[in-house]
Amino acid sequence: MSKLLEKTLKDAIKEKKRILGSKQILAAMQNSKLIVLSQSVSKETEEKIQKSAKKEKVPTLNFEGTSVALGRLCGLQFRVSAISLTTLSDTNIKSLLKETKDK
Repeated sequence: MSKLLEKTLKDAIKEKKRILGSKQILAAMQNSKLIVLSQSVSKETEEKIQKSAKKEKVPTLNFEGTSVALGRLCGLQFRVSAISLTTLSDTNIKSLLKETKDK
């Protein structure tokens, strides 16, 4: 997995500039800059988040791993099915999206 994504996630966790969990993300979509979804998110929930994100013009990134792997990547001791980053520069967002599309 990308080092840039790992660094970005860990920085967001450390600075508390993130929202964890699909319900919380749906409730605070307007504060989001980028949403990362693991493969553990149910199809129904993923569709709700994708639809809401599209409406708010928030990019989403599908993480190629489970919620356990995403939690570990964030440096957390628990599963993370979805995480929203609330402060991220447009440059970093573009870099992350380009990096994951190239794979």
